[in-house]
Amino acid sequence: MGVSGAQARMDQNPGYYHRLLQGECCGRLEEAIRTDMNRTFPDNVKFRKSADPCLQKILYNVLVAYGRHNQGVGYCQGMNFIAGYLVLITKSEEKSFWLLDALVGRILPDYYSPAMLGLKTDQEVLGELVRTKLPAVAALMDRHGVLWTLVVSRWFICLFVDVLPVETVLRIWDCLFSEGSKILFRVALTLIKHHQAFILEASSVVDTCERFKEITRGSFVTECHTFMQKIFSEPGSLSMATITRLRESCRARLLAQG
Repeated sequence: MGVSGAQARMDQNPGYYHRLLQGECCGRLEEAIRTDMNRTFPDNVKFRKSADPCLQKILYNVLVAYGRHNQGVGYCQGMNFIAGYLVLITKSEEKSFWLLDALVGRILPDYYSPAMLGLKTDQEVLGELVRTKLPAVAALMDRHGVLWTLVVSRWFICLFVDVLPVETVLRIWDCLFSEGSKILFRVALTLIKHHQAFILEASSVVDTCERFKEITRGSFVTECHTFMQKIFSEPGSLSMATITRLRESCRARLLAQG
């Protein structure tokens, strides 16, 4: 809470979260959130309607409050997994709300906006980083005509929740809150570099997509201590200045494409 700035925001706005819940209803927002409730961690007993306390209800409240707070974003798919994970970690509606605000409003702006320009930009940035650091993989993607959004959109929009093991995601999120979004590129590059030989055996678009799913499983990602060491060594140098420059050029290209 402290390192993310969420605690300070909560302390500066006492009662704000609860006032949001008492605010005016928006049928479209609430229906969109309600639709995704049963799709969020369906195998976790704490999210079942029979659970006591029912985390599904807490998750619903957090998402409704956030949609009212940030009307420019409202709600989009992917936020349910992020908020659900925060609810599991904190066991607190209000803390989950303010941590969600730190992620969506500050650390990952435009990831969850209607146009998802931030998400699309970062997928392209990853493609450029792979082209520089792992040119053989970039060549394979070009040869098979595989768009980066096909293989990494879930990684980024869910921040690796429901992609990597729980303990590993917790460690990644610690870095995400303290160091910012650069960590997402480090994780993605490490997964790709470590499994480069396996990826390069792909023979088609479908095969490539399946191999990108496979590399998120197995002992490499379950041994979280070793994995976290790897993400700071395997990708090599990765400055925020480089990411900012790539974001500017990729965003401009996407906007030009309409």
